[in-house]
Amino acid sequence: MTEKIIEQKLVKAVKELGGIAPKFISPGFDGMPDRLILLPGCRITFVEVKAPGKKPRPLQLARHKLLRDLGFKVYVLDSVAGIKTILSDMGGDAK
Repeated sequence: MTEKIIEQKLVKAVKELGGIAPKFISPGFDGMPDRLILLPGCRITFVEVKAPGKKPRPLQLARHKLLRDLGFKVYVLDSVAGIKTILSDMGGDAK
């Protein structure tokens, strides 16, 4: 399973719940998570998508900490099974 396939399945699952999962691009501020997950009811989280078994780089971990310190949830997703966990934590019923 590739990172791209996991990311596509995440986007599809979010859409099925009535949300959006835009690619998060932050010029001049490297290391930010790949996707912003927005679900109805003002539910928001960040997701770093990785190939199975891959880990975030040190700069990515620093950005994750920054976001968490600001009160946001940040997930590292490296499997399709993890999608259900993330969406369930957000209060959605992942399919």
